[in-house]
Amino acid sequence: MTRHLVDDVAVGWEELGTDLLDGAQPYIVEELTRGERWASRTMDHLITLDGSPPTRMTVTEKDAAEQDLEWGYVLRPEGIEVISVPYADTGPVVGWDTYPLALFSDNPGYWLVPAQAPSATPARVAGPATAPASSRPAARR
Repeated sequence: MTRHLVDDVAVGWEELGTDLLDGAQPYIVEELTRGERWASRTMDHLITLDGSPPTRMTVTEKDAAEQDLEWGYVLRPEGIEVISVPYADTGPVVGWDTYPLALFSDNPGYWLVPAQAPSATPARVAGPATAPASSRPAARR
């Protein structure tokens, strides 16, 4: 995942496609995409004001609030942390072994709040709470 999402892209992603599902069981691809396939698209046609080559955007804890971001994703050894930037400094870590058809909500109100965060590192929760199927995003058409 790190290679695909971070190492193999020069600047950033316009859209992530179903190529992330390459190698997945056919029934999982069918359920998630209704059988449709499309390629990921990178931001290849960016033009900078000064004509210099575009560079990757770097986001740190110190400047995330200034960059007008809605979501942050942190790849961790135990899973992917999903952060709703306007509402939370941390988010649930969804383990890499999570069943890909599990229902998740993008509403931080459903996420478990850690009881006490250590001062040196942000607290992590085991995973997001499930939500009704109606809150699941529809497949791309």
